[in-house]
Amino acid sequence: MVSYPDTQLFIDGQWGPAAAGGALPVVNPSTGERIGSLARAEVADLDRALAAAERGFQVWRRTSAFERAKIMRRAAALMRERVEQIAPLMTMEQGKPLAEARIETALSADIIDWLAGEAPRAYGRVIPPRAEHVMQTVVREPVGPVAAFAPWNFPINQIVRKISAALAAGCSIIAKGPEETPASPAALVQAFHDAGVPPGVINLVYGDPATISSYLIPHPVIRKITFTGSTAVGKKLAGLAGEHMKRVTMELGGHAPAIVFEDADLDKAVTLLAASKFRNAGQVCVSPTRFLVQESVYDRFVEDFAAAARAIKVGDGLAEGTTMGPLANARRVQAMEALVQDSVQKGAQLVAGGQRIGNAGNFFQPTVLSRVPLDARCMTEEPFGPVALFRPFSKMDDLIAEANRLPYGLAAYAYTRSAETAHAVSTRVESGMISINHAGLGVPETPFGGIKDSGYGSEGGSEAIDAYLITKFVTQA
Repeated sequence: MVSYPDTQLFIDGQWGPAAAGGALPVVNPSTGERIGSLARAEVADLDRALAAAERGFQVWRRTSAFERAKIMRRAAALMRERVEQIAPLMTMEQGKPLAEARIETALSADIIDWLAGEAPRAYGRVIPPRAEHVMQTVVREPVGPVAAFAPWNFPINQIVRKISAALAAGCSIIAKGPEETPASPAALVQAFHDAGVPPGVINLVYGDPATISSYLIPHPVIRKITFTGSTAVGKKLAGLAGEHMKRVTMELGGHAPAIVFEDADLDKAVTLLAASKFRNAGQVCVSPTRFLVQESVYDRFVEDFAAAARAIKVGDGLAEGTTMGPLANARRVQAMEALVQDSVQKGAQLVAGGQRIGNAGNFFQPTVLSRVPLDARCMTEEPFGPVALFRPFSKMDDLIAEANRLPYGLAAYAYTRSAETAHAVSTRVESGMISINHAGLGVPETPFGGIKDSGYGSEGGSEAIDAYLITKFVTQA
């Protein structure tokens, strides 16, 4: 059994406590018990990290793209070797089943590998000149030190995208890791360090999120901001970055529609959508949430989906057979209870679940609500938990209107055997990502990002490195 470590700050290539000695507790969401602590950074620690990032940037930007890629690939290899040491830490601090933690840890290596490959492909171009003796070139250069803010729901998956894109472009980075889940991202940073990333290129801090963001974002050393989290917080950080003309990438909230047409393979749709909905206890920004099902197959689909929800084994993520762990903190349990109660009071039918499980830990039943009225809070607020909301539809125009009703536009799903219907959904639904007839989002080589209030920029595909590069035009006679 892997023991849970206390987590320190990583600044200028070294782990250490906060200058003032401050610390925060880490709690296991399955038991509610304290399992460790993490160092709490103050301004003095941030100043050290900023100075280190500034020095590290000068070293890393002069390191060739091919050498950067080699070091990154060594880090990817180390992550694959250390899956069995890292995954249990993630389960202890975040709650997700060990199988999901293994997948997330292993996937981080694929993300590092993909972005390592993008480093030597950050091409410029030559522009034909109007005058005979003029040379016009376009080069792409690293934007500079980056401030990154990562969430707790995917402790490695989110922060590795930010670190890898920054490193591939030649930037240094100060990452504020999630205070609820500090040990697994610390293990990721250790792998980069062991692979040979120079001191100061990667810095990892924890502490009060408002203090850290309000200090780092305006600081002149920082040239780019990347944030994954709620829309409300993202708007505040984007506004602060805008005041200081800082480039930003924002991956924010979603409230994804999952559309099921009467001609769909219903068994396949139930299997895939239930797995997607209850993965990580529904604490997923791209989780299917508003299930819009054609009236002729509505009752059958809801009952089959509810049966799948009832079959989920909820428990400690380290226990054998667990397929859904606890919510990450007590606040999420309270939020689920309030949203379910509000929906039922307003006329929704509770088909499955709807209650907290036990008194220890943050366990909540996989929940299915049918015919949820539009004035229910959960039809506007992202539940971010194991609650599936169902509504029937008859006409395509009404369906599209509901799919696009909210200001979010991160992910959408659709199931149909009709190529014409699939095309209509792909062109008319307002979303940064749409997956039709399978679960196809989030692999490293594909774009990952939203539109409208779900943010802007991409953290996947060849687009992921773009926001970390500036374009410089050079004309010479």
